[in-house]
Order: sequence, then C-alpha cells, then structure tokens
Amino acid sequence: MTFEELSLNPTILKAIIACGYTTPTPIQEQAIPLVMAGKDLIAT
Repeated sequence: MTFEELSLNPTILKAIIACGYTTPTPIQEQAIPLVMAGKDLIAT
C-alpha cells in the first residue's frame, strides 16, 4: 500500500512525499482509513 492509496488530502499527501516517505507503516495502513471514516482509535 502507498500513501496515495489512502486517499489523503492532497496537501497532506504532498507534505508526506516532500519529507521522503513512500509507504505507510503497518499501523498507519490500518489506522488512517479508520480515522478518516470518523471512527475512534486507540493504538498501543
């Protein structure tokens, strides 16, 4: 999965790419879609 596939806001996506990140971590892959769907999240 890539950050592009997470359907992030274009401004946020541009900043992530500018920082040199190419792929989300496993927790980001799972957490970002949930948060964007308005769900609560606690990760440990």
